[in-house]
Amino acid sequence: MALLQKIVTWARLKSPWILHFNSGACNACDIEIVASLTPQYDVERFGVQLKGTPRHADVLVCSGPVTRQIKDRLIRIYEQMPQPKFVVAVGTCACSGGVFKGCYNVTAGIDTVIPVSAYIPGCPASPTAIIDGVVKLLASLEATEEKAPEPVAAEE
Repeated sequence: MALLQKIVTWARLKSPWILHFNSGACNACDIEIVASLTPQYDVERFGVQLKGTPRHADVLVCSGPVTRQIKDRLIRIYEQMPQPKFVVAVGTCACSGGVFKGCYNVTAGIDTVIPVSAYIPGCPASPTAIIDGVVKLLASLEATEEKAPEPVAAEE
């Protein structure tokens, strides 16, 4: 079973499937996220693929602050993702609420609702910064996998 888990972890680190979610942004970061998927930046060279359902995604890429209307939907999408799941906050609004912080309908950044694994600041965050953030997240996950102790089988 340990070998199977290692293979699954290796596959997830080498080919992460992402789900893009806008939680109430001005769409500037959304444009940059989509631009990172184009042939000019080609994030697929790292094995990253955009998926349309949370049930197939490993990484949730969020842009924008969390609005009161979208808060429950964001939690539901996060809960539908299989374990292990990771969240990347893209842009200043997703990291801290940005220019929308304090507005009547905005709660704050993504990390007030769901746990965030990586923050990519910027208004808007550039495609190169987005790619760098995702690659650093995967590298840190790979390093923690290598440092993890081997599971020991129980003796009968």
